[in-house]
Amino acid sequence: MQPPGRAEVDAAEADGRGDRAMSSRDRQRQTLDKAIQEDNMAFHPYLFFDGNCREAFTRYQEIFGGELFMMKMSDAPADEVPSAAQADLIIHAALNVDGDLLMASDDPTGVGRIEGIQVSYSSTDVAEVRRVFGALAEGGEITQPLAETFFSPAFGMCVDRFGTPWMLSADAPSTTDA
Repeated sequence: MQPPGRAEVDAAEADGRGDRAMSSRDRQRQTLDKAIQEDNMAFHPYLFFDGNCREAFTRYQEIFGGELFMMKMSDAPADEVPSAAQADLIIHAALNVDGDLLMASDDPTGVGRIEGIQVSYSSTDVAEVRRVFGALAEGGEITQPLAETFFSPAFGMCVDRFGTPWMLSADAPSTTDA
């Protein structure tokens, strides 16, 4: 089952099935509008999970804060009703943290593996990078311990307990000459 497109949501609204879709759609648009300002281009990672998207994004909100939106497959307007096994899977999640957006869903095919990419997080606050790194690495795997490098006072990589690979970095202080 794919996330509902605009045509599906509009059709659901036209035939009276869209009460839940309308409020979900409005919340999603509101979240996206906060993250993307008019006439700007933006890239936003979209992750797939093997049935644990809700747990992962609830944890990410605990770590990063922000506004979390989640829609279950059973909430989406569709020609087919999802099976009982898929009804509580997340069809779309969006975490908006100060205008930065991380999105995801459960992959009903069961593949849900994230390969060939890392979600990058950076901050000017070294202590905050340490806190976030520790929280993400908890129950996961540290692939590069957090350490000072020639380009950052704190850089490290880990794969969290949900299988998401992360790269964390504290921004180096500016060295411009006066």
